[in-house]
Amino acid sequence: MHDMSLFDLLDRLSSLTRMWFRQHPLLSELQPVQLSALMYLARCNRYSNTPLGVTEYLGLTKGTVSQSLKLLEAKGLIARTQDVRDKRSVHLQLTETANMLLTELLPPQFLVNGEVGLGSRADSLKMLLLDLLREIQRTNNVPSFGLCRSCRFHQHVNGIPLCNLTKEPLGIDEGLLICREHQSKENDV
Repeated sequence: MHDMSLFDLLDRLSSLTRMWFRQHPLLSELQPVQLSALMYLARCNRYSNTPLGVTEYLGLTKGTVSQSLKLLEAKGLIARTQDVRDKRSVHLQLTETANMLLTELLPPQFLVNGEVGLGSRADSLKMLLLDLLREIQRTNNVPSFGLCRSCRFHQHVNGIPLCNLTKEPLGIDEGLLICREHQSKENDV
């Protein structure tokens, strides 16, 4: 068997995912960048659901993201709301239509089937890929956009989750969302 490098394997998996998305009837009118923006907004917290957060997460230009967000808004997939504290800032929320679309699409069935086929090895693979991602982010000074609960700022005070960066209480479910301010706990030493 041909020895495929990690890059080859990741590239092929990415190609299969893009192909599946292109062929899915519910996605015929969405560009890949638009779908990526929706997927990000479905997983990010209230500190990260801004146009700048989308731009940083996707690693694209402000212009590209701005145009994509305008199209998503025109299609009724996202809504903009003004920040209550800073009137210059806006937050982006998925509409019910977008939430239903993502629920229908994600994760792709071919990936679910592959994970089931791996059995107990799937958990090991996920942990190794997460370790790889964190190592790449750490050594290349790339923002981690990690889960809130794994951040050095995530604390519990009297049993209530708190962001020690913003000094604001967090909802119970917010610990499971990604944050653009995330800093790994190991960076604290």
